[in-house]
Amino acid sequence: MNKQQLIATIRQRKSFLCVGLDSDIQKIPSFLLQTEDPVFEFNRRIIDATRDYCVAYKLNTAFYESLGADGWRIMDKTFHYIGKSHFTIADAKRGDIGNTCDMYARAFFEQMQCNAITLSPYMGRDSVESFLKYPEKFSIVLGLTSNPSAKDFQYLLLQDDKMLYKHIIQTAATWGTSDNMMFVVGATRAEWLREIRAITPNHFLLVPGVGAQGGSLEEVVKYGMNEEVGLLVNSSRAIIYASSDNDFDTRAAEEAAKLQQEMMQWI
Repeated sequence: MNKQQLIATIRQRKSFLCVGLDSDIQKIPSFLLQTEDPVFEFNRRIIDATRDYCVAYKLNTAFYESLGADGWRIMDKTFHYIGKSHFTIADAKRGDIGNTCDMYARAFFEQMQCNAITLSPYMGRDSVESFLKYPEKFSIVLGLTSNPSAKDFQYLLLQDDKMLYKHIIQTAATWGTSDNMMFVVGATRAEWLREIRAITPNHFLLVPGVGAQGGSLEEVVKYGMNEEVGLLVNSSRAIIYASSDNDFDTRAAEEAAKLQQEMMQWI
């Protein structure tokens, strides 16, 4: 799914919701442990319940990698189950160079066939360029995160009194285009989106933190939306763990629908 197809999907579904499949085998409803493939069964039911309300799914790869080889199988199976109707993101936060970078790109774009991957830009352009070689795939670069220790590095002032995170976003934006690059910006720093949007007026922003982490959808839209919408707002725990009972998928659908209905007013 390329940028124009993503925009068309957003307008068609009147949603810019991304559902995060942070599927923890220790948190999924216990009755699913009796099924043949518990984590995939959980994912399948969440996807079936929410696909009408969202435009994207994001799999945090750590939750699957923690299961070893079986986790990689589940992740691959989940991406294929989602299919081409939704934008798919591997939240892998890779950030290496050279042949290692090439292999990561091959793993996620050729084997997993996902549309996008999250990347750490700490090592510079070399850590991203292997992914930019794939047409109609997206590199989602970490820009401004909302974790407490983000201030350790991201808020550092450079000689021009510009915070480091702004320099990273501004520089990384020159490596690709808005057709193959996005940026991660945490919802709990929504008021800073105005300045980020000024730096990258045409790029999509992946915004985690709405829901369980307390981010405000209204503020994200106020400061971050552009003429093409330009936002993918992710919600994970608030949707997928809305219930731990047999109705977990129904409750997930209800939570996703609430966000989608709120989003409708801005599309």
